[in-house]
Amino acid sequence: MPKKVIALDRIQHRTMLLRGHRVILDRDLAGLYGISTGALNQAVRRNESRFPSDFRFQITSEEVASLKSQFVISNIGRGGRRISPFAFTEHGALMAATILNSTRAVQMSLLIVRAFVALRQLALEQKEMAQKLTELEARIGGHDEQLAEIIEGIRQLLAPPGPGHDRKIGFAHSEG
Repeated sequence: MPKKVIALDRIQHRTMLLRGHRVILDRDLAGLYGISTGALNQAVRRNESRFPSDFRFQITSEEVASLKSQFVISNIGRGGRRISPFAFTEHGALMAATILNSTRAVQMSLLIVRAFVALRQLALEQKEMAQKLTELEARIGGHDEQLAEIIEGIRQLLAPPGPGHDRKIGFAHSEG
C-alpha cells in the first residue's frame, strides 16, 4: 500500500490563530496522525501532565461560534461533538506524537513542525515587509518636499520676466 504524502500547505491550512497562538484543532491533528479524535484526546488525558495550557487548551463556546462562521465544524449537541474542541499549539502537536508512539505519528510530527516553522517564517517576512514599506514611505515623503521645491525653482526659471526686467543685457557703449 503506497504511503500517502501530505503537503505542508495542507497542514498550514488546518492551522489557525487563536488566543495569539497558531493552533491546530484536535480533529485535524487526529486526522493527520491517522487516529480518531476520541483516541487522541484519550491518549492526552492519560498523559495530562505533558500538556500544559500553552501546549493544549479547550476552546470556549464563543470561539466555537466564531470558528463555525469561519470554518466547517460540527454543531455541538446535533449529532456532532458533545464537548468543545481542543486546540494544540506547535509544542502540543509535537508532544502528541510522542505519546502516540507510532511511525505515522513521528512522520506527521515532523511535517507539522515544518508547517508551523514555515508559518512563523511567513509572518516574520510579512512583518519585515511592512517595516520596509514604512521606511520607504518615510523616505519618499521627505523627497516629495524636495521635489516640490525643485519643480517650483524650474517654474520660476521658465516664467516670463516681470516688470523691471526690460533692460538690455550686455555692455553699455558710451559715446564720448
